[in-house]
Amino acid sequence: MKSQRSRLLGFIRNRVQTDEDAEDILQDVFYQLLSSYSITEPIEQLSSWLFTVARNRIVDWYRKRRHRGPVPLDDETGLPMNPEDFLFDPAQKPDEVYIRSLVWTELGEALDELPEEQREVFILHELEGRSFIEIAEITGESVNTLLSRKRYAVLYLREVLQELYNEV
Repeated sequence: MKSQRSRLLGFIRNRVQTDEDAEDILQDVFYQLLSSYSITEPIEQLSSWLFTVARNRIVDWYRKRRHRGPVPLDDETGLPMNPEDFLFDPAQKPDEVYIRSLVWTELGEALDELPEEQREVFILHELEGRSFIEIAEITGESVNTLLSRKRYAVLYLREVLQELYNEV
């Protein structure tokens, strides 16, 4: 569970502005895990479930934040300081929120189908924002091996998500 905690915390930190908010969201995720422990059906893909709950909690966090005032803008670009501020726009229409949720769900399921090595590289690089050098230090693998694993993961994910794109 410690490895899941650090991965989730990194995932959340990349999407909110403060470490305190990230910790609060992480606590909410684990609280929901403990609350759902009594459900009669077991959680089969725990990692996917945890990341889905984390994404939902982040969206909720942005919805609550909407009432706190305007988001500070970058002086040079005029865009919100944190790109996640416009990726998780609480003012979006319900169909947009549904499609985003559908994409995240499909992505989580597709990630669960990947071999562990490919999934790990993809999550560390794309979702946690770590560099390939950092991942090489963590895993002990060469950067070229990691690049290859991520390439295969991306090819598979494109294929799987293409079906969703065609449907939507």
